[in-house]
Amino acid sequence: MPSAQIGKNNNSGCYFITFTINHWYYLFDRYNRWNILAKSLQYCVDNKSLKLYGFIFMLNHIHLIFSSPDAIGFIRDFKKFTSKELKKNILETEAHVLKLFLDENNNYQFWQKTNMPLLIETEKFFLQKLNYMYNNPVRKKYVEKPEYWYWSSANPACELKVKSAF
Repeated sequence: MPSAQIGKNNNSGCYFITFTINHWYYLFDRYNRWNILAKSLQYCVDNKSLKLYGFIFMLNHIHLIFSSPDAIGFIRDFKKFTSKELKKNILETEAHVLKLFLDENNNYQFWQKTNMPLLIETEKFFLQKLNYMYNNPVRKKYVEKPEYWYWSSANPACELKVKSAF
């Protein structure tokens, strides 16, 4: 069974990871929320040594294949920053939805705590996870081909770009 977190001894590995919205709520289908994710990832690529090898943004979760000299820090900072931005966006656009994300301590919790990171150690496993990600919107019948889903590294027209090699 995969670990719920990245271990400190593997902090700089290459990972397949899933960030899921609490309650599997469809948070990313409106109000430019995909842009919040894209801009945050682009910032990490430009300023925090994040190498992004593949991604897909779905309606209630995202998958990434990435490496970073501080994967644990990247995950923490990404979730923290995007949570603040999502909260701000929800307050401006549909404040009634915010209550869905209150935890037992009256704090907002947008992301599920576990990310189920999988360390990528072979090209075969890398390609398997990339194929899995790319076919996610096809399996859901949102699009006919992976490259038709805009928020995916399978789509060459997507504004967020990835590093080309594993």
